[in-house]
Parts: sequence; structure tokens; C-alpha cells
Amino acid sequence: MRTADRIGAKVWIARIMITWGLMSASFIWVTTPNMFYFLRFLLGMMEAGFYPGIILYLTQWYPSHRWAKIIALFMSAIPISGIFGNPLSGWIMDAFHDVAGWHGWQWMFVIEAVPAIIVGIAVLYVLDDRIAKAKWLTDAEKAYLESEITADHHEKESPHSVAAVFADKRIWHMCLIYFCFVMGQYGLTFWMPTLVKASGVSGNFNIGLISAIPFLSAVIAMNLCGRSADARRERRWHLVIPALAGAVGFVVSSLAADNTVIAIIFLSIAACGVLTCAPLFWSLPTAFLSGTGAAAGIAVINSVGNLAGFLSPYLIGILKDYTHNNQSGMFMLAGTLVVGAIAVLRTSARMVNR
Repeated sequence: MRTADRIGAKVWIARIMITWGLMSASFIWVTTPNMFYFLRFLLGMMEAGFYPGIILYLTQWYPSHRWAKIIALFMSAIPISGIFGNPLSGWIMDAFHDVAGWHGWQWMFVIEAVPAIIVGIAVLYVLDDRIAKAKWLTDAEKAYLESEITADHHEKESPHSVAAVFADKRIWHMCLIYFCFVMGQYGLTFWMPTLVKASGVSGNFNIGLISAIPFLSAVIAMNLCGRSADARRERRWHLVIPALAGAVGFVVSSLAADNTVIAIIFLSIAACGVLTCAPLFWSLPTAFLSGTGAAAGIAVINSVGNLAGFLSPYLIGILKDYTHNNQSGMFMLAGTLVVGAIAVLRTSARMVNR
């Protein structure tokens, strides 16, 4: 993260996105499950640089009291990509099967890697690193915004060195919370098509289309909760309630897997809860992190979350193979969300309610 701050946000973000796209295209050479998980891990490592880079970048533009709304808006890209990406993936796999001797899933990885590369190049031309470099702001507007950010940072009790970050118990408490929420998020997004198929939906395109329903619900929920959290300056219960709702959604959708309507309704509830937790979570650590502490703290927290992103799909797969059903994996995700909710309640309200 210190590297990102030194070379500039747009170069850092562009470099990761372009590499991300190229790495995604390399999935066409996957021949074994272990190779797939290894490449998925490498992509996760790239995200470990991209995601906290975005979070750190946004802290340089917005004060704490606007964080939940802004991060929810940014992270709406996750369910929106599911809304369009799942049906598109299903269509590509069906329409391009055996074209030029490739399987449909190989074409899917190649075609869907292109937007990341294109946007990565565009970032170099359209993104401003800091408020001071924004050509579309007047000098008065720049001065006002920078004074807001400076005042916000002065109110925070942030560790002032990398060593202090690792010694700060608050950081590790945040790591626990984020680990639990990312477990749920990756479990949902990775296994959504499988869960929809298990409810009785058939055909790649139909599965992708139905999978869009939970993601559409999540876009609405996460932005409404983000606005509410900022308006009320209340962070904890705006995280606890979605986490518990996500847990309920996972349990009921797995128990009612043979009923398509009920399964989709509760998968939608799970998506609303899980995907709302991710953006609202970042209003917790950024309430006390700033400067060097913010860069290092965000990187540490996200690295732990990235570990959960690797473990979640893998553990669900193991449980599914062992029990021959989806219920055990969904129960595991529900349990981690409950643990995360409890950890949030053990966070000081005075520290995070900004």
C-alpha cells in the first residue's frame, strides 16, 4: 500500500486490472481442480493489492461520515457483475461450445477478461490520484475538500507506523470480523450457480438469469443500508442485522433446496445480507485509521479477508463432496456470519459511530 501511495493510484490500479485480465484469460489452460484453485488463489493475491488500494484511494476523497454510502456504491459492482455476468457466462458457454475446438468455459474466461484490460488502460487517462490533481475542481473546491479530509483524520486515534499496526488489537479484531464476512461473500458468489441449479433450474443461461435475482436485491439493500448508516452515524447494528439475515438466508435456502421459489427468495435474503456486510464493514476500521496506519491497516485486514476468499469456496467444495449435499457448506457460512455479528457487537460504539 505504501507503494501504491508512492507511484499513484491510477498506475497502481491500472497495472493490477490489466494483469488481472491477462491472468483470467490463462484459466483456459486449466486441466485439474488443483490447478483451478491455484490460479484462483493467484487472482485473489492480485485482489489483495487492488481492493485495499481502492479503499485507501477513497479515504483521500471522502470523510468518515460518508464512507458507508460511498463504499456501498463502489461495491455495488459485485452484485451488478452478477446480474449481467451470470447470464452472459451461461450464454457464452452454450453459444461458443466447440468453436475453434475450445470448450464454452474456455471462451468465457477469454471474453470476460477483455473488459478488465480495457478499463485498466482507461484508468491511466481518466483517474486523478488526489484532490489536488483534479482538473475538474476549482481551487476553492479543492481547498474545502482537503480541509474536510484533514479535519476528519485529526479526529482519529490511528497507529502511526507499520509496527504499531501489527501490535494494535483493534486491527486483529477487524481482521476477525472481515474474515467472517468475506467467507460468506465468496461462498455466495462462487457457488450461486450451483445453488440455483440445485433448486431445480436447468440450462446454463436460465441458471445465470435466475442467479441475477439475488444480486439485484443485494444492490438495492446495500445502498439503502449504506445511506441509513451514514445518516444515523450508526455502524454496528447496520452490520449485525444484515449478517444475521444472511445467516438465515443460507440456512433456509439450503433446507428448501427442492422448492425453487422459496430457495431463490432466501438466496436473495442471503445475498442482501452478505453483500451489504462487505461495504459497511469498512466504515469500522476507517473510523480510527488514517495516514500510514490506514495504508498498513487496510492491507493487513484485506489480506486476512483474501485468505477467507480462498478458503470459503474450497471448504464448501470439500463439505459438499463429503456429505453429498449443499446444506453443510451453507450451515458453515451461516455460522461464520453469526460469529462476525457477535464480533461487531464487541466493537466500541464510541470508536466507530462517526
